[in-house]
Amino acid sequence: MRLLSSSTKNFESVLKKYFSFKNETSSLEPLAEFLEAIKRTDFKNVLDFLKSNPASANHFRHYIYTVFAERPFNLSLTEANILSENAFFPELKKRILNKILPPVENENTVWYLIDNVSFRPKKDLECLHNIPENEIDEFLNILGISGFIERPNVKSELIFSMNILSWRVTGMALEVDVVRMAPEYRNFDNPFLALQNELEALAEDFKINPEIQLHSKDSRYKQIKIYAEQCQDFVNIAFKNSSKYGISGKINQSLLKIRQQTQRISEIVNLLIIDQPEDVIIKSKQLMFNILSYKSHKNNISDLINDSTRLISHLITNHTAETGSHYITSSRKQYMKMFYKASGGGIIVGALCILKMLYGFMPGSDFFHAFLYSLNYAMGFVMIYLMGFTLATKQPAMTAATMTKVLSEQESTKTNYFEFADLVSKLFRSQFIAFVGNVLLSFPIALLIIYGLDVFFSQNLAVEKSDRLLKDLNPFESKAILHACIAGFYLFISGIISGNIGNNSVFYQIPDRIAKNLPIKRMFGARFAKSLSKYYAKNWAGIVSNFWFGVFLGATAPIGLFFGLDLDIRHITFAAGNFAIGLYGKDFSVESSVFWISLITVFVIGFFNFLVSFSLSMFLAFRSRKMNFGEVREIYRAIFRYFLRNPLKFFLPLQSSFDLKSNKLVQNSIPTKSERR
Repeated sequence: MRLLSSSTKNFESVLKKYFSFKNETSSLEPLAEFLEAIKRTDFKNVLDFLKSNPASANHFRHYIYTVFAERPFNLSLTEANILSENAFFPELKKRILNKILPPVENENTVWYLIDNVSFRPKKDLECLHNIPENEIDEFLNILGISGFIERPNVKSELIFSMNILSWRVTGMALEVDVVRMAPEYRNFDNPFLALQNELEALAEDFKINPEIQLHSKDSRYKQIKIYAEQCQDFVNIAFKNSSKYGISGKINQSLLKIRQQTQRISEIVNLLIIDQPEDVIIKSKQLMFNILSYKSHKNNISDLINDSTRLISHLITNHTAETGSHYITSSRKQYMKMFYKASGGGIIVGALCILKMLYGFMPGSDFFHAFLYSLNYAMGFVMIYLMGFTLATKQPAMTAATMTKVLSEQESTKTNYFEFADLVSKLFRSQFIAFVGNVLLSFPIALLIIYGLDVFFSQNLAVEKSDRLLKDLNPFESKAILHACIAGFYLFISGIISGNIGNNSVFYQIPDRIAKNLPIKRMFGARFAKSLSKYYAKNWAGIVSNFWFGVFLGATAPIGLFFGLDLDIRHITFAAGNFAIGLYGKDFSVESSVFWISLITVFVIGFFNFLVSFSLSMFLAFRSRKMNFGEVREIYRAIFRYFLRNPLKFFLPLQSSFDLKSNKLVQNSIPTKSERR
């Protein structure tokens, strides 16, 4: 149980209470009360009191020696603020549990002491950092601990901590999946083994001579530093190669853990370097503050999430960037090709609108309708993808990654921002013509099919649904904008799924496994296996993401109805088809206000589809590449100025002086294909 201190006591009353005599207690309560009291006063007053009361200072010094005597601190160096699990979710679960119910620690360790003396570790550390350096130095001198870094038992703990970290990191670094992430090191000596050998040799030297002292020109220190840097280079190369080879959550976590441990070894060995007399107190303070800093972050959940997910999000956006580069048109030919592809997508969506309406007439439970609607959307989207057509709002989640990758690889100059603005104009007009193609074909196709059904069955099947469909296109009478945002979120999630499938395909070498699979080759032949491998590599991520996008769209409304929630989706292409069905059900006899509101709402829905999916994808892409958000204002200004000068380029495929440069930027954003490991 943590100690409680009185908030009403000042430091003088605490020192008089506990240290007006030689206190032999090893209780942590006096130290906890003292540290709490000095936060509310000028630390210079504490020093003045100790200097004017040497007896209390001596008794306080004796207490500090008693409390810290025989308390090892290696756990604070080898465990605190270092991943303890090799997977994200077990680590997350452990940190949450530790925050709610702190673990029971060995009471004879510095780890336990800090946990039970510091009530708010981060704030306490910040308070100590605010104390002037010279005052801390004077305080340590008064307590006679300004040079504790030179004591043999402290050096022993530091060297032992480095060896513990080295043994752990070597074991992880020699795992097969980790080693193959950095094939560049195949022809070199393993730096982790070399680092371990060097640290073990240092430990042996210390046993022979406990008074050993390292300095910056010491060959042992230089070797340890070189090997630690090589270990960090190994991790950096492994992370860099993840763009080619993919990566799993477990390997990502292992590499993060290796990086943390090797960095910690470097930090510890630097504490042992004493070149000048003043370095003694500097390194003593540094050790003290390092331990407090490590402990203050030991259960930090946000750091865990940021570190663990940044690389995965980078890989996801890296693989979606490859797809997104195909959605940015430069020439008039590409522009018209995008229109034809979007028109094909509009034709299929028009038919899907009718099918969904017919499924609505079928009796059944909410989950039965969720299944039918999901199957309808999923099969339609997969068909659009496999036939090479385009669904306009699928573009933002893909193109955002491409745009961010291009931006992150340029220098931050006004010229580059202007070139990027030209690229934005190409993206915008590509999205614009895709919207036009989808809407222009979805509306008449849905109208044509419902008319054909009316002729064939001699019944207007849209009559019953028309009121609801037109109401759904009125943002004043329905939640059309909210539902459009939900669809935009699903578009973003489908992009995540596509990137994740692409990453896993590369990491697990699925295409190569298919091409070299003996049963497939024996049964269908090597040529078939190779073709299947290429087909999988090219299409599987798109098939899966489109399938799940359809499931999300189809299941939202029935599931929302089941739970009594007004949930649904609105998608610009489906909104256009539903607009046609609603008009036909009313025999085109609607008020002009209803017509114009519905028509405008179709494009408002498209805007929010685009805005939500593109914004979320850009946020993920920016975060994954650690881009400086301070540059965003300048980028927006450049885009706005470019729009004022060239507004038509945002809608029509007009030539630009930046065409060659922007095409090159997009091509360079396509990630390198996986190589044989």
